Amino acid sequence: MGSYVLRRLLLMIPTLLGILVINFVVVQSAPGGPVEQMIYRMQGHGAESATARFTGGGSETGDNRYGARGLPPDIIQRIEAMYGFDKPAHERFWEMLTNYLQFDFGESFYRNATVLDLILEKMPVSISLGLWSTLLIYLISIPLGIRKAVTHGSRFDVTTSSVIVMLYAIPGFLLGILLIVLFAGGTYFSWFPLRGLTSANFDELSLLGKIKDYFWHLALPLVAYTIGGFATLTMLTKNSFLDEINKQYVITARAKGLDQKRVLYGHVFRNAMLIIIAGFPSAFVSMFFAGSLLIEVIFSLDGLGLLGFEAVVNRDYPVFFGTLFIFTLLGLVMKLISDLVYVLVDPRIDFQSREH
Repeated sequence: MGSYVLRRLLLMIPTLLGILVINFVVVQSAPGGPVEQMIYRMQGHGAESATARFTGGGSETGDNRYGARGLPPDIIQRIEAMYGFDKPAHERFWEMLTNYLQFDFGESFYRNATVLDLILEKMPVSISLGLWSTLLIYLISIPLGIRKAVTHGSRFDVTTSSVIVMLYAIPGFLLGILLIVLFAGGTYFSWFPLRGLTSANFDELSLLGKIKDYFWHLALPLVAYTIGGFATLTMLTKNSFLDEINKQYVITARAKGLDQKRVLYGHVFRNAMLIIIAGFPSAFVSMFFAGSLLIEVIFSLDGLGLLGFEAVVNRDYPVFFGTLFIFTLLGLVMKLISDLVYVLVDPRIDFQSREH
């Protein structure tokens, strides 16, 4: 098992490198980079002070690079140097890699902070949404899936399946807007806050008050984030239990006179839950990093989803590549942890022998 883990860790290096290379090439070739945006702002209204900052009141001999008109070449060169574009692309990429090996992700082009500080600042929001929504999904899906498997074909099974499909079809952002209109100061009730993760007087509250305030703000975002997420896991749990219930060892256990509860939780549960429990790390990562942008925007939650989106829109390359590197690395590590959890849940699984 140790050699398997070592190989997986070594494989992370070319995987990370390949992802960074592909994204670097795509992003660098896309128009509208930071140099172009600075030039655009200098050519826009009220840009005289920005131009003077670079020219010092000098001449404005034209330069057509980056679509610049009326800007002298030395200004273009100074803007390129400010954003690191005075070096060839391969040198910039190599410098980025060497810095990443030291976990130095640089500073944002447009925010007065390092990339790592920005990520740490936005992390609590994304952790809150990802962790609690994942736990809620598992707490709802597993008991519901087991009940549906035990009562397969009954009215309860058919009814819950219809409700699950309907909820799954509702987009999370649309449900979020509906919840705001109904319960957050919209047309009807004002039971929940409209924005933020905590109240303005959060620091003045007692420990119990802080906990209540925290979950009071999270209530609506979690409902919007979770409502359609448990459908897949519920059906996976049901099908996994159904598959195990129909196997020979369950029939033998029943033939020996074991009651339904002991057969279900003493024999079926461990085997049926293998794929579900082992998939928790990767499920948490997917809930942590994916699909939160619209929820964050709707409920004014300043998290990693919004940070990444703004980095792409503003061509904030240090933030974009720094978050890409960290998210990819965490995803690969969580995938490895999922494989290890498989082995812990069922020692019969041997990934090392499967590779030969």
